[in-house]
Amino acid sequence: MYADEGSNTLVNTANVVGGLRLPNLASLGLGNIASINGVAPSSSPRASFGKMAEVSKGKDSTTGHWEIGGLILEKEFPTFPKGFPESVLKKFLAATSSKGYLGNKTASGTAIIEELGAEHVRTGFPIVYTSADSVFQIAAHEEVIPLQKLYEICQRTREEVCVGGNAVGRVIARPFIGSTGNFTRTTNRRDFSLLPPSPTVLDILLEAGIETVSVGKVDDLFAGRGLSKKQHTKTNAEGIDSIVHEGTRMKSGLIFANLVDFDMLYGHRNDPKGFAGALEAFDKELPRILETIGSGDLLILTADHGNDPVTPSTDHSREYVPLLCFSKSRSVGVNLGTRSTFADLGKTVADFFHVKDSLAGTSFLGQVM
Repeated sequence: MYADEGSNTLVNTANVVGGLRLPNLASLGLGNIASINGVAPSSSPRASFGKMAEVSKGKDSTTGHWEIGGLILEKEFPTFPKGFPESVLKKFLAATSSKGYLGNKTASGTAIIEELGAEHVRTGFPIVYTSADSVFQIAAHEEVIPLQKLYEICQRTREEVCVGGNAVGRVIARPFIGSTGNFTRTTNRRDFSLLPPSPTVLDILLEAGIETVSVGKVDDLFAGRGLSKKQHTKTNAEGIDSIVHEGTRMKSGLIFANLVDFDMLYGHRNDPKGFAGALEAFDKELPRILETIGSGDLLILTADHGNDPVTPSTDHSREYVPLLCFSKSRSVGVNLGTRSTFADLGKTVADFFHVKDSLAGTSFLGQVM
């Protein structure tokens, strides 16, 4: 259904670059999950390890994050492989007071600004495009449509255009800079997501008086709901610094972080060398994060989807995601096997904080702590 046979982000990336150098992740047990070139399995992994399957309909960031949060989607968000229908674009022009648009097709974000960037600068018309995911993406040069205006256009598109049967998972602002032949996307991207249709683990924790902090684009993906603090970081380096800062500051609570560079800069651009470099950079920073973990804390490392940079597609890939759970209460981790849904993670988090919930999934807390 998703045409992702053969996708395996970590394994394929490792094979293409001749092996990954991830000693800290290896010590946690990353090599025990799959046979990854350069990452040997550990006989005494410091973390419990396994992998998770997605059961929600779809493979986009919103769907993956919501399932991690304990909410399984039975119906897939709408996609538009042939571009948006004329009725949607008429609403777009009316709602945003735009005099025209460019594009309206499935495209790579870097390719479409190369193709239409000059015409956009000349006309001032926003570039509209989509992908295999359920997204309505709007690209604009920051000197032609200023950031706040672009965000306003996206917000109106979210509220007035992408509704009902056209309610895509995300409306995404895609700003860029530069000149003809040298256009470059900036880090000022913003996602305007649908509200989750039912409570997630974030809502449940916040209602119980437990602090919930987001890092990266997590706040966008949950439409800001269920969060007491939002750290909208734009790079992996910023995200890691924020995790360390919040982990050091916080006495009790949840930090839900998404490191944005992996797919944004490398997976979507089919750049396995860059992807490998980002993984190795994260591995070097991992000890800083582990230093913030107290005796009663739990660190969970996973992903919301794949984004194999080796396969021809530049879209997300639906595949198993790795699962590593580190707790100082266990000197050696255990094999968590293949979890039947990402929702097991959200259920585990709710169990960790001893809050009542009706989330999907099965807690594995008793195995990791």
